[in-house]
Amino acid sequence: MKKAVVIGAAGHIGTYLIPMLVNGGYDTVAVTRSMSKPYEDDPAWETVQRVLLDREKDPDFVSKLADMKPDIIVDLVNFDIKETKKIVEKFSGTGLSHYLYCSSCWAHGMAELLPFDPNDDAKEPLDAYGIDKFASEQYLKQQYRENGFPATIVAPGQISGPGWTIINPWGNTSFRVIQDIADGKEIALPNFGQEIIHHVHGYDVAQMFYKAITHRENALGQVFDAEAESHITLYGFAKHLFRFFGKEPKIKFLPWPEWCAYEGNPEECDHTYYHIVRSGTFSIENAKRLLEYQPKYTNLETIDLAMQSYIDRGLITIG
Repeated sequence: MKKAVVIGAAGHIGTYLIPMLVNGGYDTVAVTRSMSKPYEDDPAWETVQRVLLDREKDPDFVSKLADMKPDIIVDLVNFDIKETKKIVEKFSGTGLSHYLYCSSCWAHGMAELLPFDPNDDAKEPLDAYGIDKFASEQYLKQQYRENGFPATIVAPGQISGPGWTIINPWGNTSFRVIQDIADGKEIALPNFGQEIIHHVHGYDVAQMFYKAITHRENALGQVFDAEAESHITLYGFAKHLFRFFGKEPKIKFLPWPEWCAYEGNPEECDHTYYHIVRSGTFSIENAKRLLEYQPKYTNLETIDLAMQSYIDRGLITIG
């Protein structure tokens, strides 16, 4: 039985990946910083081994990871190229058969040719987070090509679904615009509302990691963008939500500076900027071809599940 160690196991992706691994017959270890519960319960969590380790606080984190003698490592919470290098240095030439690194759509920069190519070696990320993710992508691909280090990279879009806060039609996480839509009020979108965002259900991101594990030979050395089949514009998202809440769409448009003043929160405006400036579409063709990946949830189904979760949790009130 192969041992799979998942780092950051109780988060958005691990919530669904842990049951997949357990049910797939893997000896599964869930590494977390605390005994936090997954977003959705599953009987598999009653049998999985839980290990408390904090990468940021424990200088022996990688050594303790090696002591577990994993066949597979799924690294869901690695935000530092230095940590990626530590993993490679520690596990090169060992019994590790597969290291799966969680990158991000933020490794891409502004769109040029569409769809984005997940294996583009000329990505130009726009912020420190994306720059670091892309650095790890490049390093791992190099280590695979030159030294045979068994790496695969999965880069999720905007992970969504029930239980957490998703990106809204403003491209940020404010609840105001959703409540306004639920109340049937007029809302304003930046520019002409044609920027694209990329909701993908956490289950489907987990599914891609699992498919990469079960299709190891095809997955090695590859980057896969983990996305739904389709994407949605801010305008399409807003219209969909008006209809979801049974309201007539009332949408206007404002130039960027005026829209930021209308939004009123500089931090959220900055959040919006980084989500919509890299507007574009992603390709999952290599994942379909090499991994037999097929998203379970459409973009709109994922949004609807998240909205119902908002209502159920009292985050949005229905008048």
